[in-house]
Amino acid sequence: MVNRRALTGLLTAEAISITGSRMSLVALPWLVLGATGSPILTGVVAAIETTPYVASGVLGAPLIDRIGARRASIIADALSFVAMGAIPFLYHLGISVLAPLVFLVGAFRGISDLSKKVLLPMAVEQTAMQLSRATALYDGISRFSALAGGPAAGALIAWLDAPAVILVDAVSFALCAAVVAGTVRSRRPSGQTDTPTARALAATNGEAREGYVVALRRGLQYLRQDRLILSVVIMMFAINLFDNAALSVYIPMWAKGTVGSPIALGLCSGAFALGAMVGNVGIIALAERVPRYATLTVGLLVGGAPRFLSLGLSDSVVFVVVIMFAAGIGFAAINPVIAVVMYERIPVQLQARVFGVATAAAFAGMPLGSLLGGLSVQSTGFTTSLVLTGVLCFAATLTPVLARRTWRQMNIVPQPTAASSRPAVPNT
Repeated sequence: MVNRRALTGLLTAEAISITGSRMSLVALPWLVLGATGSPILTGVVAAIETTPYVASGVLGAPLIDRIGARRASIIADALSFVAMGAIPFLYHLGISVLAPLVFLVGAFRGISDLSKKVLLPMAVEQTAMQLSRATALYDGISRFSALAGGPAAGALIAWLDAPAVILVDAVSFALCAAVVAGTVRSRRPSGQTDTPTARALAATNGEAREGYVVALRRGLQYLRQDRLILSVVIMMFAINLFDNAALSVYIPMWAKGTVGSPIALGLCSGAFALGAMVGNVGIIALAERVPRYATLTVGLLVGGAPRFLSLGLSDSVVFVVVIMFAAGIGFAAINPVIAVVMYERIPVQLQARVFGVATAAAFAGMPLGSLLGGLSVQSTGFTTSLVLTGVLCFAATLTPVLARRTWRQMNIVPQPTAASSRPAVPNT
């Protein structure tokens, strides 16, 4: 029997969670800047929130496996509500009180977001939707929520104030916990047909009792053994490195130095975001009709190097905006394809651990990209730096073509076994 309740609830919770998280990324720095007037402390607080977010995805994964993804999501969202809700009432006591609260919020958000990713296949199995279409829908909702969260926070701060917006964020996390608790069920109802994920989870109940260090090691061991998944994680790191160099350094410098207008900065960012939304709609509609390997390869080549080369070799706003729009369309195909391949290849009992490592790798590329982008411009000059980055980005995104024997494995859908819906041994 088709039951869309769990998937609808999970997608709703994801939209609420991502929107709230993006609002906090705007409201918290504004709060600190207004309270202290210190840009250094503002940056420190932002780092305090993002660092545990990344770390908890890796270190918290065995805990998610032990208590269950549904329960972990609900508990993490409830604790996020408590920690975030305390900030508007306690921030005036100083950074010694604010910093631990922000740290806890970041850690709980990492566990909550990872838990929802692990819950997705089980929710999809209760519907008639294909997993590839569901991952595209999940990614599209995440993108839209991330885009909406920042402007919403800015508008609410102007209307109310930063403490009030943070309180709204806290309520959004409580609402997210309630939605998951009311719609997502980790156990199948009486009489419902058994599902591959349910069988896999039942078969691995004993493994959930393994020690924390052993559980963490098993996830890392699997990642080292599966060459395709390891290549995907490395590619995620590279994508975020180059992407953040463009967003935080190259595009602002191009808009200011070459065009001389901040409007160009907004047009580039808006064109890329619009292209990503358009591309995501296309992926949702054509998810089962396009080959994964070809879609990913073309998406990487279109979304990567052309952006840097256009910025370095042209001062035409129209030309660069068109390239940014095309790059957004290309990049829209990447996340859904990667997600469905990881869901299919990684054993259910290891998904939280491997997804946690993948998320950490992706986030690690962001600050490094900003740093290297700035150093590159300072040492080689703006145009040379862009051309060099474009060449390096092209070489990185060409990897699926050069190593096609490994990357074309993503077109192979693993056959479920009686014990698990994912292969227990990587197909390398």
